[in-house]
Amino acid sequence: MLTIYASLYPLEGWHNHGLSPFAYIDAPWPRYITTFDLAVNLIGYMPYGFLCVAALEPRLRGVGATAVAIGSAFVLSLVLEAAQSYLPARVAVNLDVLCNVAGAALGAALGAVLMPRWMREGPMARARGALFLPGVDIDVGLILIGLWLFVQLNPATLLFAAGDLRDLVAATPGRARRPEFFAGIEAFTAAANLVGVGLMLSALAKPGQPVRSLIVALVGVALAVKIAAFAVLMHAENVLVWLTPGAQYGLLAGLAAVLFAVAMPRTARLAVAAVLLMIATVLVNLAPPNPYLAATLKLWQQGHFLNFNGLTRLVSALWAFAALAYLIYLASRRRDPGG
Repeated sequence: MLTIYASLYPLEGWHNHGLSPFAYIDAPWPRYITTFDLAVNLIGYMPYGFLCVAALEPRLRGVGATAVAIGSAFVLSLVLEAAQSYLPARVAVNLDVLCNVAGAALGAALGAVLMPRWMREGPMARARGALFLPGVDIDVGLILIGLWLFVQLNPATLLFAAGDLRDLVAATPGRARRPEFFAGIEAFTAAANLVGVGLMLSALAKPGQPVRSLIVALVGVALAVKIAAFAVLMHAENVLVWLTPGAQYGLLAGLAAVLFAVAMPRTARLAVAAVLLMIATVLVNLAPPNPYLAATLKLWQQGHFLNFNGLTRLVSALWAFAALAYLIYLASRRRDPGG
């Protein structure tokens, strides 16, 4: 689903050009081919191949799982490229299909080699068993935290924010506000999301584990991901443009608050996390446009960045609601190991 959305983003301006949607297959290769374009298409389908093999484990392994991943990626890429021919912002290219299939093949081969080991005796499995509670429901929470880290790749969002639905519902921009108003919303949104995610992580950990260290490490990884995203998309002087006054206040206040709040009982932590994520989601949808980033994000809306832009926007929009539902589910189970 994420691959489909990313490939067809921005999902507007559909028109029939009068040609076969598969006319691109025997068309000449594009005249101008850049290494970046090839890399984006290659890397974009690597997770698909890897996750396809992971989903088939243990029912199908090795060559069989790899073949299914490559074949399904080929069919999916053909169909999505054909659909792109109806979008004015996209261009169907036969070379993209080859790159997509190659990326899926690399991801599938990697999954075929690593998945059996990782699921049984790999370092990830050992760390998972040592630090976190057992159960599939806990695995779901860890996946949500991983997706929250992925959301940080989108430079158009406020620090640590998620749940912005305005791009999906095409809402009109609100009236202009003073910079102090925006800074206040940004600070609270960053702090509330940091506390919410940190408390969620603490609820997944086994009793006696260094929860505060895990939270600090998670925040450090999130900041590294944010910096890496800006390093790729912006000039060197703009790598820290996201670290606005509001983001700084929110980061410091949120980190201090979550390190204190982990002492609460598990059920209370889940309730506080859910409330904070809900309030932050409402505020991020009411926030005015970011005055610090508007002039630096033009590249993010163009070319092959459309694929990645669409993917991060979709995950960002849906993450907060999935996390809220998950927190309610955990609280309803009334499992309180060690307080």
